[in-house]
Amino acid sequence: MSDLTNTEKRSLERLLGMGSGYVLDFSNRTFDEFIMDSVGKSIYDSAYDYGSGSKANRMRAFWTVEPNHIVGKLLEDLVIYAAELYSPPDGALLEVGKRIAHRLLQSAPVPEIAVISPNTPGRDFATLAKSVREAIEKNEPEAGLDRLHTFVVRYVKVICEKRGIATDRGKPLHGLVGEYVKRLKQEGRIESEMTERILKSTISTLESFNQVRNDHSFAHDNPVLNYEESLLIFNHVTSCIRFLEAIERAENRLLWP
Repeated sequence: MSDLTNTEKRSLERLLGMGSGYVLDFSNRTFDEFIMDSVGKSIYDSAYDYGSGSKANRMRAFWTVEPNHIVGKLLEDLVIYAAELYSPPDGALLEVGKRIAHRLLQSAPVPEIAVISPNTPGRDFATLAKSVREAIEKNEPEAGLDRLHTFVVRYVKVICEKRGIATDRGKPLHGLVGEYVKRLKQEGRIESEMTERILKSTISTLESFNQVRNDHSFAHDNPVLNYEESLLIFNHVTSCIRFLEAIERAENRLLWP
């Protein structure tokens, strides 16, 4: 369950307009769709039956049932939606909502798990990303190592192709990242020597990730890597993806979503 304080709950109820049983301007259908898109949960599951079953009561039940990082992710998306909905928005209340969401997200075993999101359209890619996130939501990083590796390979191929880097089937993950980093350097996209060194160390790290995928994950009949090392790998890889995504977004190269 989340550890929202009563003060935080009151602020969120004001932000989301929950006093009359509603949540923002959602209908039953759009409310369910929004939460499913955000955190992969159906708000009309019996787990969230509470009181009258109104949208507001289901949101209150969600806060009680789900852990901090799940509640934080949904609140983060709701704050963005509320900011777009209100005209003019209540800046102070929105800022409170952002701070609450940020606090809850910090308790996630992998704080940057949200970056595990497709950078090109495709149902298979979206399903793959969702399965990787679910491994962390269940706090089972060791169970998601093989899918994380597959996700990173697809993600890196997309950003390489957008920079004209060949992604032949035989190229390993670390080779693709090596060419990508070299291209960034050539284009003057790396400003500091330290950043270049960090990225180069990531190349060798990802080379080792191939071995982890083959010998320590469910990709084959292996003894799976222990929890703490799996969590370290997840955090390192998601941090790397966040940086790559920031570079691509800065140049408007991420055409999806």
